[in-house]
Amino acid sequence: MPRFHCPQRLGPGQTLDLPPEAAHHAARVLRLAVGDAVVLFNGEGGEYPAVLTQIGKHNVTVKTGPWSERECESPLDVRLAQAVSAGDKMDFTLQKAVELGIRAIQPLLAERCVVKLAGERAEKRVQHWQGVVVSACEQSGRNRVPAVAPLKALPHWLGEPSEAGLGLLLSPFAEHSLSELERPAGPVTLLIGPEGGFSENEVKMAASRGFTPVRLGARVLRTETAALAALAAMQARWGDF
Repeated sequence: MPRFHCPQRLGPGQTLDLPPEAAHHAARVLRLAVGDAVVLFNGEGGEYPAVLTQIGKHNVTVKTGPWSERECESPLDVRLAQAVSAGDKMDFTLQKAVELGIRAIQPLLAERCVVKLAGERAEKRVQHWQGVVVSACEQSGRNRVPAVAPLKALPHWLGEPSEAGLGLLLSPFAEHSLSELERPAGPVTLLIGPEGGFSENEVKMAASRGFTPVRLGARVLRTETAALAALAAMQARWGDF
């Protein structure tokens, strides 16, 4: 059943118009018709079954049914701190990370990042990434939308106060592997480098802030592979896989 994110207050028996992008997708891409059933969620948990009641040239109207508390969140609280990658690699990483249950996303600029973003361009890219996350939630059945934080330089982010928890830095040169770690008692922050990896100075900086270097096997993984492999491994060991 098609699912649409409606970032507004929802209630049972409510008649409302879908957001413009959702309306376009429903009417022009999926070619839904009046009477078709859909699901709405606002990202704060739970969902509402709904029925299309009108399809206009520029709007799609629906009527909601009773609220459902259905959730499919992972029991593992993992936040992804991902250095920005080039092309569509970043979109791919965020999309799949959402499918794998990530709770929040912090995009970072590191020394070896190919992409350089600042100002309005950076803000637009973050908005785009949030849209990627929303679409991934619609597809994967999640009713809670992970937030994409504003883009920050790695040193700036590391210097900020952080919530207590386990910090993991993926490195092919780490002494210990992920499989050697005990189940974390609290949240986990997964720090992933760019295409060229973190510099030696950045690795030292992260270690001084409490991040534990870990490796995933003996092979060097691409940036878009590393985060997803680590998330899948953690879900298999400690989550709901």
